[in-house]
Amino acid sequence: MFSFLKPLIFGLEPEAAHDLAIKSLKLEVIPESLFKVENESILETNLFEKKLKNPIGMAAGFDKSAEVYNSLYKLGFGFVEVGTITPKQQLGNPKPRIFRLEKDHALINRLGFNNDGLETISKRISNNLPNSVLGINIGPNKDAKDKVEDFIICLSELHNNADYLSINISSPNTEGLRDFHEKKSLSELLEKLNNIKKEKKINKPLFIKISPDIEESNISHINELILKHKINGIIISNTTNSNRGNLIDVKKNEKGGLSGLPVRNLSTNLIKKFYKEIKGKIKIIGVGGVDSGQSAFEKIAAGANAVQLYTGMIYKGPGVVKEIKKDLIQILKKEKIKNISEAIGINS
Repeated sequence: MFSFLKPLIFGLEPEAAHDLAIKSLKLEVIPESLFKVENESILETNLFEKKLKNPIGMAAGFDKSAEVYNSLYKLGFGFVEVGTITPKQQLGNPKPRIFRLEKDHALINRLGFNNDGLETISKRISNNLPNSVLGINIGPNKDAKDKVEDFIICLSELHNNADYLSINISSPNTEGLRDFHEKKSLSELLEKLNNIKKEKKINKPLFIKISPDIEESNISHINELILKHKINGIIISNTTNSNRGNLIDVKKNEKGGLSGLPVRNLSTNLIKKFYKEIKGKIKIIGVGGVDSGQSAFEKIAAGANAVQLYTGMIYKGPGVVKEIKKDLIQILKKEKIKNISEAIGINS
């Protein structure tokens, strides 16, 4: 079906196509049975104390204002991450701000955390409880005088709505945000978040979402601080500002974060490097270029407990999750692996 619709969808501006997808998912007309696969139990795993039907999640950035997460579960996702959510409503950067690089199976976006704001979104989630595991990705407003304070506000106000929270320090579209990868800034942020968790008795897991563009020397201190401050997990990775030398699409030099196929190896290699240092001490979610069973398996075998996708669905349609699950099951059977959790880190 998607192969017939794709030319029409790609005839629209990318953001118009995205808005149409959100509106379509709100209708909730797609039967869940359409996206089920046989023997899916082999893909069951855990993310902290939460059971996942499968380790394939929807990455933050698609459902920015938490409007369609329950519809996304019906497409076969094992979990969904919404956001990035900021304290105040934010319109984001001027349009156009999403660009398809069709020849490279990639996207460039400079959206700028457009979302409805935490007050509206918190009420929305409370009135439409998630049917499965829900992550909430949080970040600061563009005009924030104190970015750390914005993270604290979001954590304080949204933790009751989430199964886990993701601290977004890696979007390239918010000025100064990636400065939190530096040791002093990251230590200050994590210490303050931990203090708030203790003060308000927040027991929800925290993930840090990092950039794929970090220096090799940053890996050790990020791991050190994550362990020191008892952060539960790390999401590897956000979009990249670099890695454009081999791209062929004419839009390759648009300003913004690059996602999709060109990020696949970059993020997988970074997962391997982090996993070698932390082996099982924290959870890893792998993101970047996941659009097949093989690309998902690569990240899990590198050390990821679960994976996420977004751009893969843009190019392959809503059936991509079903295809990934079918492919993963075949890979596990071929490798004589009884459950997906046994594959974590086997290639690192």
